[in-house]
Amino acid sequence: MAYVIKRYSNRKLYDVQESRYVTLEELEELIRAGKEISVVDAATGEDLTSVTLAQIILDNERNRRAALPTAFLHQLIKHGEAWQEFVQKSLGLSLEGIITSQRQADRILREWAARAGLIPPGERRARGGKGREPAPEEENLREELAALKEKLRTLEEKLQRKKRRRP
Repeated sequence: MAYVIKRYSNRKLYDVQESRYVTLEELEELIRAGKEISVVDAATGEDLTSVTLAQIILDNERNRRAALPTAFLHQLIKHGEAWQEFVQKSLGLSLEGIITSQRQADRILREWAARAGLIPPGERRARGGKGREPAPEEENLREELAALKEKLRTLEEKLQRKKRRRP
């Protein structure tokens, strides 16, 4: 569940879960800690998450913590929404790939450490279980998806047969 942050007209950010005002730096820390945030306008309920995240990035740019190439920013502005959508999709897919690779590397390192006797077998699951613990649930979902695909295929066949029978 996402942390709900309300943004007031005076631009103050209020963390609903913690019942306190927060800064952009604190939101950045929440995100780095793995929390997902949702920023909404307190008066209208409008989603301001992407605007707030962009503001965090721009603040980092101002402090030179994460310099974006000027040429990239020019292209982003020059080509408008189509280019922005392309960049968003590309970055999203790239990030997913990086996260998947990182999880696989973590799993492999945990296995090597366990084989070397650096981590006791019981503790291995407790530490690294988050990434692979829901295997039975994933398998159930895969089986359910396969069953639904089979039902869909059967319905499509029935529909095709009915279409052929019509004069």
